[in-house]
Amino acid sequence: MRIPILKLHNYLLVSIQIDLDDQTAIDFQEDLLHNIHKSGATGVVIDLTSVDMIDSFIAKVLGDVVSMSDLMGAKVVLTGIQPAVAITLIDLGIHMQNVATALDLEQGLIKLHQELGE
Repeated sequence: MRIPILKLHNYLLVSIQIDLDDQTAIDFQEDLLHNIHKSGATGVVIDLTSVDMIDSFIAKVLGDVVSMSDLMGAKVVLTGIQPAVAITLIDLGIHMQNVATALDLEQGLIKLHQELGE
């Protein structure tokens, strides 16, 4: 199953509404990077509101997605991070100090707009 990636102006919006397995996470990573390249997006909002738990592989892929997006010139804002997901990320040493976060998708778009100085 593919995770939909929507384009809104210069941003890409992603709302993960399914349980992530390893293959879905890898497909998502490839799809997002392809979309950043193809669209020239300057920002990405990834909404994790529906993600209750992640394992170590999914946590690594999520961290990699943020780093790779940054390398491609797209600022990432994560929204809706659940407590168990935050705990897993920290426990695994995936510290995203430079990653903006917000409570929900709407606030994430506002935060992205501010981060990009637009």
